[in-house]
Parts: sequence; C-alpha cells; structure tokens
Amino acid sequence: MDLAHPDIPAARRPGRMWTIRVSGHSDRTASVTCSSPCSMPPRSRDLGALRRFAEAHAAAHARAASVHSDAACACRQAQCAAHDGMQVHCAGSVVLVLRHDPAVGQVWTLLEVCAACAPLMTHTRVVGHALPGTRKPTTAVAQTSAPAAAPTAPVVPGGFSAPTGPGFNSADAPSAPSRRRSGGRGGRPQRRQGRQGRDGFRG
Repeated sequence: MDLAHPDIPAARRPGRMWTIRVSGHSDRTASVTCSSPCSMPPRSRDLGALRRFAEAHAAAHARAASVHSDAACACRQAQCAAHDGMQVHCAGSVVLVLRHDPAVGQVWTLLEVCAACAPLMTHTRVVGHALPGTRKPTTAVAQTSAPAAAPTAPVVPGGFSAPTGPGFNSADAPSAPSRRRSGGRGGRPQRRQGRQGRDGFRG
C-alpha cells in the first residue's frame, strides 16, 4: 500500500529522536552509546549490566524530555518505515514513544511522532504527551481586562468614610450641633440665685 508522508510544514520544528545502543566488540566486550552527548560507562564484559544501563538511560531521556507540541512527526521523516506497508496520514497531537524490539534487544529509540503513527509502530509504547500551548495576553488586552480601581472615598475621623455623590457636598452638609457639658440633672443649666432677705427681696 502507498504511504502518505507529505512535506514537513514550515511552522513545525523537526521531531527529535534519541537512540541508545549496546554494541559488541571483537574482544568480547560491549559498550553503550547514545545519539546525544551523554556520559557512558566504559567497555565491559557484563552484557546484562550494560543492557540495564541502556534501558535506564532511555527512561531518563523520556522523563527529562518535554514533548514539543509543534514538532513534526519523526516517523514521517523516516518515510514511515516503522509501519511499512500501512497507509496513514499524519494527524493528531504529538507524543513521545519508546521503541524497543526484544528480538534485537540492543537498541532503544525515543521519537516524537504524531498520534496517527504511534499505534501503528511495532514494539512501541507511548511514554510522553505534549502539553497544550498557552498564549500570553497582549499588553492591550491585559490593560483592557484589568478592572478599573474604584475611587477612594475620603476618610473622616472615627473610621468611617464620608459619603460621596450628588447631594453630598461637604460645603452643603449641615454642621453638627456642638455639645457642651453642663451641670444639673436632665441636662438643664441651673440658675444661680442670690441670697434672699426676710422680706423676700434679694439682698
């Protein structure tokens, strides 16, 4: 069947790929290599330990990688060879997959691919998803959406706010009557009386 792998859109960045491989040597030792510049252990005859390291190294790349939501499908860049013979049009979100063929057992590959290619790739499982992109509001929008600050009413002694608005002009407001202390009961002032004589007249 024909494969559909159109050109990469200019708005998308190339999908990333990491390959971790265990390679044997003529002296019966083996070594681990990574397609990215990483610190690898020295050659060893312990093939099992090197394979465990390679598997852990691939998992570390999967945890550290932030999947790019605008990445182009790395499977399409390879002419969709991972699912040769099956027609697919790249679509959907971007996911990170780990591909490892147990029959080979020496290669671990991480790829950023589209959601359409991922389920068709053999010996592959999804290990990461792209987070939805968020746009920051522009300055004009941010200023428009910001609520206008309410005018602050003048503060008068006593912890209360003076009323504002029509009819509440401070010049038109009636002045509060002054209160002064006075003696006597009931608040009435007492008249001071002079001495009275025997005849009832004041002295």
